[in-house]
Amino acid sequence: MARDDYRQRINRVLACLEHNLDALPSLDHLAGLAHYSPYHFHRMFTGMVGESLAAYARRLRLERAAMFMARTARPVTDIALSSGYDSHEAFTRAFRGHFGVSPRAYREAARRGLPLPKCPVPPPKPQGDMPMDVKIVFFPVTTVAYVRHVGPYAQCHAAWEALCGWAGPKGLLGPGVRVIGVCHDDPEVTPPEKIRYDACITVPDGVTAEGPAGVMDIGGGDYAMALHAGPYSGLHASYAALCGVELPRLSREPAYAPSFEIYLNDPATTPPEDLRTEIYIPLLPKA
Repeated sequence: MARDDYRQRINRVLACLEHNLDALPSLDHLAGLAHYSPYHFHRMFTGMVGESLAAYARRLRLERAAMFMARTARPVTDIALSSGYDSHEAFTRAFRGHFGVSPRAYREAARRGLPLPKCPVPPPKPQGDMPMDVKIVFFPVTTVAYVRHVGPYAQCHAAWEALCGWAGPKGLLGPGVRVIGVCHDDPEVTPPEKIRYDACITVPDGVTAEGPAGVMDIGGGDYAMALHAGPYSGLHASYAALCGVELPRLSREPAYAPSFEIYLNDPATTPPEDLRTEIYIPLLPKA
């Protein structure tokens, strides 16, 4: 599938958002318009548009609110409600954060014919300039032991401690073991306290679930694989570039299944800028 087709898909999504700012469509509906898996749609959107779905909708609503403030006499509270804010105060904070002045000050500047304040935030930048060496690889079915973490990705330390504490005495942490994180949720979509993450290590046949650790299989198909260099805090941008830029270039689409990461070095002994992480996105079979 050509990149132009992806652009047409994302254009349908943008048009739908722009015509439904009063009641934003659901993520599933927008993903359906793009003919894209809801599992990875948000990353594709961020990679192609340059800002998250929520940030894009919020910006359009605030920019429309500014137009209402400048050109109409509608009460501020009415404009706030139509922009998705439950209170005058919340709307004022968001408006001031975006334009640098209160809604009333913006309206007064328009009434007096003064130059209107502009958003100080840099314009969104699609992530097509992020260089990535992407490979399509077959990842065989692989058995892993895992401990589930629910909460922000950055707070998964306890799951790793539990997994290593279980695996160490069993001799399962020797050379050749791969250290893997299975990422079930996109932090731009799922509330932080509900994000699911599995801390995993590869294990030989015959290992069974016990104590805090479960056992499952991952892989078994084609994946887009790219190497992320640097701190884990930058992984989200790499995922967005992979889904929104590189997969369209390769004419491949992600499957409705979790992505995962293979950690090539130890964050306890490696400076953040030297960390290396392979990221894997599952793919639908090639048409």
